[in-house]
Amino acid sequence: MISQELTWQGLIPNLSSFQTHLVSSESLNPATFSDIQPRLFDGMQRFVKELAHTRFMFIKSDESEEYLCTYANAINSLLENTSVIDGDYQLSEDKHSFQWKDGIKSRFSTQQPIAYRHWVEPEQLLGYVTPSLQLVPGLVHQVNGGVLVIAANALISQPLMWNRLKNMVNRRQLEWLPYSENQPLPIAIEPQPLELNVVVVGDRLALEELEYSAPEIFDSAIYGEYEPIMFFEDEEQLSLWMSYIKSIIETNSLPNIAADGWVPFIQQATRYCEDKFNLPLDTPWLTRSLIDASHYSINGQLTQESFTKAIENRLWRHSFLAERTQDDILQEQIFVKTEGEVIGQINGLSVLQYPGHPEAIGEPSRITCVAHLGDGEFTDVERKAELGGNIHAKGMMIMQAYLNYELKLEQPQPFSASIVFEQSYGEVDGDSASLAELCALISALALQPIDQQIAVTGAVDQFGYVQPIGGVNEKIEGFFDICEKRGLTGEQGVIIPMANVRHLCTKAEVVEAVKAGQFHIWPVEHVAQAITLLTKQPYFEQQVEGDNVHLLALIQERINQANSPDKARLPWFLKWMS
Repeated sequence: MISQELTWQGLIPNLSSFQTHLVSSESLNPATFSDIQPRLFDGMQRFVKELAHTRFMFIKSDESEEYLCTYANAINSLLENTSVIDGDYQLSEDKHSFQWKDGIKSRFSTQQPIAYRHWVEPEQLLGYVTPSLQLVPGLVHQVNGGVLVIAANALISQPLMWNRLKNMVNRRQLEWLPYSENQPLPIAIEPQPLELNVVVVGDRLALEELEYSAPEIFDSAIYGEYEPIMFFEDEEQLSLWMSYIKSIIETNSLPNIAADGWVPFIQQATRYCEDKFNLPLDTPWLTRSLIDASHYSINGQLTQESFTKAIENRLWRHSFLAERTQDDILQEQIFVKTEGEVIGQINGLSVLQYPGHPEAIGEPSRITCVAHLGDGEFTDVERKAELGGNIHAKGMMIMQAYLNYELKLEQPQPFSASIVFEQSYGEVDGDSASLAELCALISALALQPIDQQIAVTGAVDQFGYVQPIGGVNEKIEGFFDICEKRGLTGEQGVIIPMANVRHLCTKAEVVEAVKAGQFHIWPVEHVAQAITLLTKQPYFEQQVEGDNVHLLALIQERINQANSPDKARLPWFLKWMS
């Protein structure tokens, strides 16, 4: 098995076939909500048609103010004839209760057909009675007869308010609350007629919690999802996305994008999705990116230079942690070799996400493996030290199972091995290092050195096939930055899973280095391809020229020697001298 090295064109999305379309982008009209979210919009249409029967709709989505406003506007455009509830409260003749009188225009009448809130207190939502017997209307009074759009976390954080709201909506009666929960109502108040429909917006965990507390509501409610990405394979899909961007530009009064500005913006967008064939519909992120570029607009337009400078400025502002991490490696406080060969040592690649930091940081990690005569135990030092997560432990066990399967041993493995992330002082999790760990183990068993100019990322299955991982761009750039600062040798590079090729959208410096032959990216499908690149030795077949045999044969020979009952039993000092 031989791995085909990627050319520089494979590191970024190929937009050459869309150039004519990008030039004519000025003729595009802004997209509507129904254009970019047809399935969710269809759910809204059904919800509006069933207002008299279906009281609740749940939308899986980010619950920021921007999204809530978008949903409220979309639903409002569908509302035709909403109910208007008019009435007022009057004291009874004996002055012992407030009674509801229909048909009177008052502050308790419907004020608007739809409203949205990211957060609301119970008194603000449902109204309350003051100690002086004043009735204060709430938001529900204002939208009575219409639709309320509310964030799920506001209801989860206030379960009593959620219980009261859903019960009132189902019973179609608006009941009054005391000013303080510790005191009863100072006077009896007749319930007010309530015709309200509720749209709850939240992520999956939030909606799950609400479903657990009220499963009967979910059974009859309408469900919809805001799709955060759209597929990008042809001009029609690209046109739709570009029209959506124009609607964001129009809404926020931002400069238009020039013909040469679309390419860097699309590259930035596909990188955000981690897929060359996906484009984001994440409104806050897109708005932020356009606003950042607007600081560098030229002649009232967002050009290629505008987006390039905006990205450079953002990375510079966020680069303190990344620079400190790189400095530790360059000052050899953290040992990472980028030249030479070592048995049982390999450069793995990790992605670090610091709490509160907006950027994922790629960083190389030194993984070492030592093998010695033993009972066949493979020791995961991270797991033993309780620094390894469950997914990492799973990857280690899969790696071990593969090697035992590949060697087809008829008796127990006579070598024990231990594998560790050197100079790692926090928890290690994920299976993206299992390919690197397996290569280090094969190197240690075969006594063949690994080229330290190459870093590795990828997960493996029990048959040795390499599986995709996340953060591939950050991982490549993390190793590239160290190699570049030490001086590129022309032999350095990164091994990645073949399945991750569609996720590549690296920064310009990596593209230029690959183009110049100073850095390399090798996609692989099987561990055999990776270990052959790393050791310059074949994994399976015997070479035609030379005396070298393949790696599996070297491991089998060591195992046979260790298991041989006829091996000479030399005194300990002669063994040491040999």
